Amino acid sequence: MKSELPKVAVVLNESPLLLHVLRNIESAGIERKVVVVGYRKDVVTDIAKSFSGVEFAEQTEQLGTGHAVLSAEPKLTPYSGYTIVACGDAPLISAKSFSELIELHKSNGYSATVLSAKMENPTGYGRIIRSADDGSLLRIVEEKDASPEEKVVNEVNTGTYCFTTEDLFGALKQIGNDNAQKEYYLTDVIKIFRSLGKKVGAKTLANALESHGINSPDDLALAKQYIDKGLVGV
Repeated sequence: MKSELPKVAVVLNESPLLLHVLRNIESAGIERKVVVVGYRKDVVTDIAKSFSGVEFAEQTEQLGTGHAVLSAEPKLTPYSGYTIVACGDAPLISAKSFSELIELHKSNGYSATVLSAKMENPTGYGRIIRSADDGSLLRIVEEKDASPEEKVVNEVNTGTYCFTTEDLFGALKQIGNDNAQKEYYLTDVIKIFRSLGKKVGAKTLANALESHGINSPDDLALAKQYIDKGLVGV
C-alpha cells in the first residue's frame, strides 16, 4: 500500500477500512465484535476503540488465517451461537450480504457457510469447489495449491464466513500447515467438517463487486470509483 500504516488503517472515503467493516457488521445486527490485531496493533486498536463494544485478540505470530481466528477463541468460546469471520480490508461487503449469509447458515443447519463471488478473473483467490452431483460445497482451494482444472473455476472465496461457534473451534484445533505457504488455513475447516459428516454451504454475493479487497493503491482507487458511481454502498 506504499504506507507505514497497517492496511486496515488506510482511509477510504474519510474512514479507515476497518471502520467500514465494523459499521456494516453492526448494521447486520451482530452485537459482539472482536478485532484480531498483530502488526502495529496500537494503531489498529486506536481506530477500533472509536467504535463501541469492540474487543481485541492478539495474534502474536503471523501463521495464517486459521491461526488468526484461533487467537480469538478465549473471547468467543464462552458464548454459544454463531461467529462471523470478516476481513478488515474488504470494506464493501454490505450489511444486507452479512445478514443473508447468517440467514442461509441458520436455515440450513450448516456448520460453516462461505460467502462467495463469481469473477471474470479469479486469479489470486481461493476457488470454491462444489459437488458435480448436488452443487454442495466440497472444499476451498488456495491459488497456490490449486490444480490447472481448479484454477479454471470462477467462483471464489471472499474470506467471509459464518460458523457455528462450537464446531469452528473444534475443527481449528485439527488443521495442519501442509501447504505451499506452511500456514494454518481457515479454509481447511471445510474439509474437516465434511469428513465428520457436517453440513457446509456457500452463499454467492448478488453483487460481486462487494468482494473487492484492498491490497494496493490501485485497489483503493477502484473501490472509490465503485462507491462514487453507486455500484456499491458503504
